[in-house]
Amino acid sequence: MVRLKLNKLLALYLVLTLSACTLPRGAAIQSEVVRSQGDETATFSVVPVTPANITQLRTWPVTGWAGHYHWFSGTRGPKSNLIRPGDLIDLVIWDNQDSSLLTSLGANNVTLLGLRVSPSGTIFVPYVDEVSVGGATPEGARERIEDQLESVVPDAQVQLTVQAGPDNSVSAVRGFSKPGTYPMPNRDFSILNLISVAGGITDSLENPLVRVIRDNQSYDIRADTLFDRPSANVVLRGGDSVIVEEDDRYFVALGATGSEAVVPFNQEHITAIEALALLGGLNDTRANPKGILVLRDYPQKAVRSDGSGPPKAQVVFTIDLTSAEDIFAARKFQINPNDLVMATESPVGSVRTVFGLIGSAVGVSNALDGN
Repeated sequence: MVRLKLNKLLALYLVLTLSACTLPRGAAIQSEVVRSQGDETATFSVVPVTPANITQLRTWPVTGWAGHYHWFSGTRGPKSNLIRPGDLIDLVIWDNQDSSLLTSLGANNVTLLGLRVSPSGTIFVPYVDEVSVGGATPEGARERIEDQLESVVPDAQVQLTVQAGPDNSVSAVRGFSKPGTYPMPNRDFSILNLISVAGGITDSLENPLVRVIRDNQSYDIRADTLFDRPSANVVLRGGDSVIVEEDDRYFVALGATGSEAVVPFNQEHITAIEALALLGGLNDTRANPKGILVLRDYPQKAVRSDGSGPPKAQVVFTIDLTSAEDIFAARKFQINPNDLVMATESPVGSVRTVFGLIGSAVGVSNALDGN
């Protein structure tokens, strides 16, 4: 019996000794992460997110991206199209005169196929030479041709059809079920029209981003925003190229959260509170609600000493979820791409661990006593 009691005391001593050396934990304690704060040699600054400074923090430079997606506006256009250089025009010219200059014997019409609009906007029509049709609607071009034929074929009637060339077509480059180049039927051809005729956005893309390339400029919008906002359904122009790809922005989550992962942005902007919600919240038994950290790298040129920017290139933002005022501030604090969001371990969790180990040791000792 004495030997068993000695074994119990020895087991308890070993547990306490081991616990004092190193406690099994899943995350760091806040004081460990920011241990060197206040030290002049520290490479980072610690900045609490509070109602008093959130307005100023929101003016600091955005990291990881431009801070917003740049889209364009455009009013709806007419249902008719305009003839552009590169278009192909088919003409059928009707003439009922017995001695027509255009038609062959016994025929009352002549067909001219595949007349390409020149870079200067003209097409060649027999007996009247070059006719300017560029920038005109198909109806306007037909009238111009009839007017110029008047001197040689007084009663001629013209039928005109247009096949769109590159300047009247748009390209669905990738990210579509049916990528390709599509002619624009009119000047009211919108981005959603193109997505529809191109078979929709590929199902495999997560958080798709729609990009329009126009005149060497790039315009971006998230697909969910495009679908939800009617004003974003802008009209395309001939020569536009459209690419759909995944939004590649992400932040990293570590510590006592519902999950530790690389988390993609599922919307254009994510606040600190939304980021925690994406992670499934905090671990109830481990997390320190006063110790939510956001670690961020700024470019050295953004460093400021007057409060208009970060005091150092590396900043640890701290968030206290036990204060309503600080929670409201965290709802306005934006998470940037490449941020590290960390939920630190509660010191109480370490105490629970010690007691758990002690309980386990006592349980083992009791088991020995029972034997």
